[in-house]
Amino acid sequence: MGSDAVRRLADEPLDHRFKGLPPDAERAGLTVGQLAAEKRDLYTGGFTTPVLTLDAEALEHNLAALGGYAARHGLAFAPHGKTCMAPQLFERQLEHGAWGITAAVPHQARVYRAFGIRRIFLANELVDAAALRWVAAELAADPEFRFVCYVDSVRGVELMDRALQGQSQVVDVVVELGAGEGARTGARTDGDCRAVADAVAAAATLRLVGIAGYEAEVPGADPESVHAYLRRLTGLAVEFDRAGRFAAGLDEIVVSAGGSAWFDAVADVFGELPELSRPVLKLLRSGAYVSHDHGWYTRLTPFNRVPQEGGLRPAFRLWTQVVSRPSPTQAFVNAGKRDIAYDLGLPEAELVRDALTGEERPAAGVRVVKLSDQHAWLETDAEEDVRVGDWVALGMSHPCTIFEKWPLIPVVEADGTVTDYVRTFF
Repeated sequence: MGSDAVRRLADEPLDHRFKGLPPDAERAGLTVGQLAAEKRDLYTGGFTTPVLTLDAEALEHNLAALGGYAARHGLAFAPHGKTCMAPQLFERQLEHGAWGITAAVPHQARVYRAFGIRRIFLANELVDAAALRWVAAELAADPEFRFVCYVDSVRGVELMDRALQGQSQVVDVVVELGAGEGARTGARTDGDCRAVADAVAAAATLRLVGIAGYEAEVPGADPESVHAYLRRLTGLAVEFDRAGRFAAGLDEIVVSAGGSAWFDAVADVFGELPELSRPVLKLLRSGAYVSHDHGWYTRLTPFNRVPQEGGLRPAFRLWTQVVSRPSPTQAFVNAGKRDIAYDLGLPEAELVRDALTGEERPAAGVRVVKLSDQHAWLETDAEEDVRVGDWVALGMSHPCTIFEKWPLIPVVEADGTVTDYVRTFF
């Protein structure tokens, strides 16, 4: 399995575009694949700080954990690719049973297609005329390509229909049920959903194939309110099926939900869905699981509620270096807002690696208290907590904004050997 385009990523030359990689690799004219083949040590192999890494074992564990969870609960899986935008990881997700990959915007879908993804679920209403014509052209050029996107308004349907006039391919759509007043996108009421479905039925360029939504947007989300919203979603699917609202000739009806905070609720409610007139593609879309994190999703993951089902491991580690120690209680490392995800909280100091001995120890007594563009401000309990030159590993929250700051990320084994590099396309 694997596309030629993904394999060709190994042929990309190493240069100044890629932060943290060994400068001598560029001088030697190495490609990504050649550097990977050298299996350098992260700490002694010429890598410069700051450098973001992915833990190889944690990455594989997470891929297997959610792939297995979906399979056990009879869910198809289209992980949200916006999290990592990494075709190498898309391939591994597909190898672990994913049905396809979810996108949020047309650019992401174009990246997916460039790397051979054949099933794309776009979790947004798509009203950009140029992008719609591109989708229609892709569908016409590749009979194996499957594309589904949201619709959530009558006007949106009218704009889509206008943009697709004259195209040979019909575009599959699902009505998005909004999660409530004050939530994000989606038709707010059941009546609004019916009106959107009627508009799709009147548009020869579109085909209604299902119902979808995003349960994490339920205002004040808790188990009771999230389950109630998801039952509204599945109830609409049952109603639409009985009323004949879904397009004739469908092989399956799509019912989709599921971010990274409530996939247990999705499994519960989708498991209750009664038999419909056609098989149901119960499509989960969680994305942050692939790397997990050290804060936000560590607190939110449904595996906290159902630990018997498994768990996820933080895979990211940002290695920084102490460049100033002006007082016994203050230190500065050489990574800041340009390198660190901070939209869901400040990073946490995880490990300190001694610059002279290479000994690693927990970062006890070390706290990140502020970020500048290129510095993180550390507060320390004692002078010996860190010294100039020490490497400090930071754990961060929010995988989406971690991945986007790093175009090429070393994958590191437990012994420090770098075995691969993950390329991102944001």
